[in-house]
Amino acid sequence: MTYTTSNTASAQLNAFQSLDVDQQLALFWFIYTEMGKSITPAAPGASTVSPTIAEGLFNQVKDLPHDEQLQLQRDLITHKNTLISREYGAIGDTTKLLFWYLLAQGMEAGTVSPMPSDYKLSEEADALFTQIKGLEFNEQITLFRNIVAPMGVDPNNVEHDSETGL
Repeated sequence: MTYTTSNTASAQLNAFQSLDVDQQLALFWFIYTEMGKSITPAAPGASTVSPTIAEGLFNQVKDLPHDEQLQLQRDLITHKNTLISREYGAIGDTTKLLFWYLLAQGMEAGTVSPMPSDYKLSEEADALFTQIKGLEFNEQITLFRNIVAPMGVDPNNVEHDSETGL
């Protein structure tokens, strides 16, 4: 399958990345809970996905206390050099999408730190969410891939981190 890029997706990617970390996480949660309604499921059935790898990474997260689960997600977005960020950085983009989908399902099931029931998106995040819902399938996929691709740490392109020892 071919994925296209568009100026719309680029503008929305920039808008997503300009949100603070917690708003990015919240928006991603809302995106994944909306899937199957007006947003297209992005990863579970894709031919290039590695479910075993995504599930293995998800299980590492699921086994952590809720506060550490949330911090781990923040670390992925902020590119903190941790073992899980490196593992995440080494997997393919479609598998990254599945990993985030599994996190959203875990949040819904209560095995991953849940979104507070009264949480409200910022005006900027909510406007972006509305735009994403209106995208065509290929634009949604392109945007989601572009969101998850740079998260984490590419273990081949990072200098030694004295704080983590990695």
